Amino acid sequence: MQRRHLLAGLSLAPLLPQAAWARPDFASFLARLQARARAAGIPASIVRQTTGSLVPNQKVLKLDHHQAEFTMTWAEYSSHVLSQTRIANGQTKAGGARNLLAAIVSRYGVSAGALLGIWGVETNYGANQGSFQIIDALTTLAWDRQSKFFGTQVIDAMRIIANGDAPGASSLLGSYAGAMGQPQFMPSVYLSTAVSFSGNGAPDIWNSDADSLASMANYLAKAGWKAGQPSSEAVLAPPSLGAANTGRKVVRSLAYWEDLGVQRLPGAQNLPGATPAALLLPDGAGGQAFLVYANFSVIRRYNPSDFYALAVGALGRMVLSA
Repeated sequence: MQRRHLLAGLSLAPLLPQAAWARPDFASFLARLQARARAAGIPASIVRQTTGSLVPNQKVLKLDHHQAEFTMTWAEYSSHVLSQTRIANGQTKAGGARNLLAAIVSRYGVSAGALLGIWGVETNYGANQGSFQIIDALTTLAWDRQSKFFGTQVIDAMRIIANGDAPGASSLLGSYAGAMGQPQFMPSVYLSTAVSFSGNGAPDIWNSDADSLASMANYLAKAGWKAGQPSSEAVLAPPSLGAANTGRKVVRSLAYWEDLGVQRLPGAQNLPGATPAALLLPDGAGGQAFLVYANFSVIRRYNPSDFYALAVGALGRMVLSA
């Protein structure tokens, strides 16, 4: 049976925490990071405001050092992520945001299902954004992991404040790994991708559904979203199609898979036979089967997990099917 290893939180960097003896003391590290921020053009007043009194966040260290590693089947993972409560919450949110979603889809060409799927999987439609102060968490991770990546994210978070996009460090909240707001953007992604769809100043991905959904759509559009195509769909696959002949990298035409006996379900979107597609059997032969399209890889840019991308597509379909 095919399985996947799923780590809690976003897949942000491949580095593991450094052994305590291998890292510098926090004060020395912080002084160097502060100098790096000033050299990057961050005003000294912002550097002092955001990092002047920082100490390592012990809760961040505990969570980072003890990430739970789960070995789940797709059936187990999907039963957790695609709960009836999450689907129902999504239907309520979608109903209240119908006009907003239509406007965003029109602007960016990204499907409402993809946006609702990401919104639901990432933060339960904004309800579970995380309560960590981002600069505090990122600085702790940058020191503990001796990570240039996280250090750069600290400076980008300072830049958000310096730009006037947030009043101070206490207003930048998110996960212990540094992902912010309803879309769970890293600071660098906020700077490059977040948009103010509401028109109320700087992008507010914490409190504004409009800014959050439009920012997700902008991210997917920049990543190459193909308008009018799904990301994935559940199908029926003949037992003869074992896992060895399938997978995300085995891209053939839709007609090719149908000729091999793959059956699309009633209500499936009408697509040309030449549409490139791959067949996924996430739990191996005998389990659920999915055809995945170019937009599946776009969702994987958001989080590089097949399970995640399948769940986003499935949740979007379930929410909109009511």
